[in-house]
Amino acid sequence: MRIITQLSGLLLALITTLPAHAAPVAEEDRLPVDLRRTTLVVQDMERSLAFYRDALGMAVVYDNMIVTPRGADFDAAEKVRRLVFLRANDDYVGILGLLQYTKPVPAHVDLTDTAFNSGTTVLVFNSDTLQASFDKARKVEGVVVLDEPGLVSYPSYDGSSTINVLVSALQDPDGFTVELNQLQEAIH
Repeated sequence: MRIITQLSGLLLALITTLPAHAAPVAEEDRLPVDLRRTTLVVQDMERSLAFYRDALGMAVVYDNMIVTPRGADFDAAEKVRRLVFLRANDDYVGILGLLQYTKPVPAHVDLTDTAFNSGTTVLVFNSDTLQASFDKARKVEGVVVLDEPGLVSYPSYDGSSTINVLVSALQDPDGFTVELNQLQEAIH
């Protein structure tokens, strides 16, 4: 009996740490549109990469300098910007773009105290390693901690049960609101 209890505990521990995996939509339910990417205009690309790549664990899949007019060298270009794409677990949808203008440098929009306000954006990430990612993210220069990780219960999709999620919130180095969550059990 003790072995069964230990195995049940181990199984429960494994289930509660399973990542959330999204399944493709059935062909008959597909729509004629995909949300491919969200692009954030950032002040300092390296600081943003320290947050999204190094702390949250996203992978860089594109990193290029773009000049306008096309084909101009950097000195003659009217506009110069660096564009980086990062992915989580899909390389077609859910891409995060980071765009830094280096010529000309646009005015900064101060997003201080705008978290979760109407007209602002909230990026929601699910993490298998929330506490470690949160601890790394909070150390990046310019990051503001809004909510430490805490357990929240949400109604399930069909309303018959609850979904337990460890939830945290931060503002990234540019002030964009980021919710970093970890499911505590598999969603059915």
